[in-house]
Order: sequence, then structure tokens, then C-alpha cells
Amino acid sequence: MRLFLDASVLLAAAGSAKGASRFVFEKAADHGWRLLTSAYCVEETERNARKPGPKAAPYWRTALLPDLTLVPTELAFDKALVFPKAKDRPVLLSALGAGADALLTLDESDFHKVIGAQVYGLQVRSPGQFLIEQREAGLL
Repeated sequence: MRLFLDASVLLAAAGSAKGASRFVFEKAADHGWRLLTSAYCVEETERNARKPGPKAAPYWRTALLPDLTLVPTELAFDKALVFPKAKDRPVLLSALGAGADALLTLDESDFHKVIGAQVYGLQVRSPGQFLIEQREAGLL
């Protein structure tokens, strides 16, 4: 399964050892999840890496970043897409362009209309929602 992680998930994984975002990283290899992100999300994570605490930036760079596969940042899509938040449109488009199965985000304010839904077959979930669905399906 190909999981696209936005910057909010990357920051949460860097800042907390106990949350669902970190759990996704810890269990990715065991479950065959390929963790994807774009340079756009990496740049946003780098800008904000100190916000979760003093250990977050070093952990991000040494433990999390190496586990990610970078995909191109997409700015255009060949199908109609109405998504009101311009700053997060590249996240959604990059996930679609990479052929991800799911986009994991904690940014409920910007993705509120699509969290829990699908956009052209792409599931949009919080890490917690994704993990619960995996467990309910007997995959976790």
C-alpha cells in the first residue's frame, strides 16, 4: 500500500513517540506500506520542525526522512478538482499523481471536506482513522 504523508503527519511523527503518525512509520515495513511525500511537504516540515519540541528536528532528519520516498510535487491534474485551499492543493495533487492509495493528514481545517472520503480513488484519512480501518479489516 502506498501512503502519502503530508507535513502535518511528518511533524506529528517527529514530535511524539506515542501518536498514530509515529506508529505508521514504525509499522510501515512490517505491513508493506510504502511511505511517500513530496519536496513541498518536506520543505514545510523543515520550516516547522522545531515547533513540536527540541528533539523533533533531529529525529525528523535522522529517523523519519530516510524512510520516505520523495515523489514529484504536482501542481496540475488532468481531471476536474475543486479544492478550496490553494496551499494544500499540491499535497492532494502530488498524492494523486504518485498513485497513492491513501493521503494521511492531520490538517482537518484544510482537508475537512475530504477527510474520510475518497478523491478519484484516493482515500483521505487521518493516521488514526487509517489505522482503525486497517485493524477492522484484520490487516493490522
